[in-house]
Amino acid sequence: MLYMLLCYNDEEVTSAWSDEEDAAVMKRLQVVHEKWADQYELAARLMPTITATTLHKKENLVTDGPYAETKEQLLGFYLVEVEDQQQALDFARDLTEANPGGAYELRPVKSFHPGTTTDTDNATA
Repeated sequence: MLYMLLCYNDEEVTSAWSDEEDAAVMKRLQVVHEKWADQYELAARLMPTITATTLHKKENLVTDGPYAETKEQLLGFYLVEVEDQQQALDFARDLTEANPGGAYELRPVKSFHPGTTTDTDNATA
């Protein structure tokens, strides 16, 4: 089953980390990455929300910044291939121990491939 683990945290907190603090978090995350290397397909760390642009679908309006004004911003994600939701939760718990604060949102993923007219249902609801 394919799951997306979305990483949220307070950007004011994470942006205030010193280079040493950030490196320490990344070192702890590397341990988790190595543990789960066979299960995750992609991980990405997003640039700060000040670099974001949002297209508001209903109004066809483009604005600077993140879509939602919330305390916690989307900082990155993992695309993981796991047996079930419980294993995805186990992965997220390991990430939480390495990178404190915020939250991990887990969502099953349907993938779409160029040249096909159907999606691939990788997870059941």
